[in-house]
Amino acid sequence: MGSDLQSRVRLRPVDLAREHGLSTQAVRNYEEAGILPAARRTPHGYRTYTSLHAGALRAFLALLPGHGHQRATSIMRALNEGAAEEAFRLIDESHAQLLDDRRTLQAVENALGDLEPTTAPEPGAGSEPAAVTGPGGTFIGPLAAKLGIRPATLRKWEGAGLVHPRRDARTGYRVYDDADVRDARLAHQLRRGGYLLEQIAPLIAQVRAAGGLEPLEAALCDWRGRLSARGRAMLTGAAELDAYLTERG
Repeated sequence: MGSDLQSRVRLRPVDLAREHGLSTQAVRNYEEAGILPAARRTPHGYRTYTSLHAGALRAFLALLPGHGHQRATSIMRALNEGAAEEAFRLIDESHAQLLDDRRTLQAVENALGDLEPTTAPEPGAGSEPAAVTGPGGTFIGPLAAKLGIRPATLRKWEGAGLVHPRRDARTGYRVYDDADVRDARLAHQLRRGGYLLEQIAPLIAQVRAAGGLEPLEAALCDWRGRLSARGRAMLTGAAELDAYLTERG
């Protein structure tokens, strides 16, 4: 490949940098990181690049939006070191992660779609009073019965931060308001979908931060859009990477 590199048009660092609005130092840093193949030097020590280096830079920058800086760097470094199979494995991991993120989003959307409007439980369910002073308040027994789970499960979810019941000043019982009931039902749906408590907790936190399920629709729409943009970016990155591989021969 050495003679082939020499036969290509010689480019200066500034030529590569100018095309992408980068500094020449950034180009040199990319070379030192292994993102670009090693450049030849003139007798005076100046770096000279070729169209191959320009293709490597285009491929790396195209990989960034879909794979992130760390993985894009690892992909380019593996290719430049002749470890193509490792580069392909890293690409596969990114696609697997995207698919997993899509499944998580789908699970959340399904869980939200399965939730019905919160209604107060029937009196007499469980050994505790069905409701307390205040709208939407319910005790642990009636709520557990409504969800078809044990009270111990709700206590475990509380320990994991999924629900935050207050204590009734008179009885000391846990009291679940409308937001707690909503969060418990959402957690129940996600647990049925196979998700772990540590995976559910940040999703519940997003519901609370959004102020409920309805405002969360905008967040889910944004999430869906970002996943689609990532998938499209992976296609763009793959095209530039394929062009680079073709030029490498």
